[in-house]
Amino acid sequence: MAEITASMVKELREKTDAGMMDCKSALNETGGDMEAAIDLLRKKGLAKAAKKAGRVAAEGLVGIASAGPKAVVVELNSETDFVARNDAFQALVRNTAIVALKVGSDVETIKSASYPGGGTVQEAIASLVATIGENMSLRRAASLEVSSGVVSSYLHNAVGDGLGKIGVIVALESAGNAEALATIGKQVAMHVAAANPVALDSASLDPAVIARERNVLAEKARATGKPDNVIEKIVESGLKTFFKEVCLLDQPFIHDPGKTVLQAVNEAAKTVGAPVVLKGFVRYALGEGIEKETTDFAAEVAAAAGG
Repeated sequence: MAEITASMVKELREKTDAGMMDCKSALNETGGDMEAAIDLLRKKGLAKAAKKAGRVAAEGLVGIASAGPKAVVVELNSETDFVARNDAFQALVRNTAIVALKVGSDVETIKSASYPGGGTVQEAIASLVATIGENMSLRRAASLEVSSGVVSSYLHNAVGDGLGKIGVIVALESAGNAEALATIGKQVAMHVAAANPVALDSASLDPAVIARERNVLAEKARATGKPDNVIEKIVESGLKTFFKEVCLLDQPFIHDPGKTVLQAVNEAAKTVGAPVVLKGFVRYALGEGIEKETTDFAAEVAAAAGG
């Protein structure tokens, strides 16, 4: 059996809000399997759904570039926030986004593409690494495009034009007024930044995610002794609630919580002058899913001094 460490218990507690001893017990029961431990705690009614975003650890910036019906979002990582505030690094992120707007969102294609001023994007990154002495990398990129309409964007914690810590692009398809369409698009992009949906709608969710949620809901209801026909109703009701939490179109609109995002977009057709369809979204939060190694600075100093 895998050794259950204090850091594993701490991580599980942060992900579920369950008690420390409950977390330790769940890890012991599941042999240290973090995801299985999360499900076990939820089946026992001791935890909330797993938090959607991992702890943000990496530094750098998210950049967005757009042109009418197309926009891209890129993430470039650096080792420290100090470098992220550097003008040269910010220019690198901004120019990389502009390149991605031309060549697409494949990371390797972007790296090998021509960089403004000469050379390739990868060479520009390598040059800045050599100048500053800190590792940097183009981690990911994504793009959205519509045949008719707009791709709106929003940057949270913006540090400059087209640069920030959270970047969102939202694609709206419509033949209506572009300016009015951009307004509702910006509102939806701000909603995405705040609400962090997992998918556009339930049909877009990974079937494995739905199956896992269904299993947790069923086991939790079964533990109360409910009959199978009642359990099925409880599960279906629970899934509807789950979809409202993680699916963009089903979420209460942050600008008007009395409506869902879908209702808000449909109503926007009145001001846009034509039907509006929300085709997709991308949300990048800097460093999500990356764990930076934490160090004990005092211990490092002591070690360096031979203590």
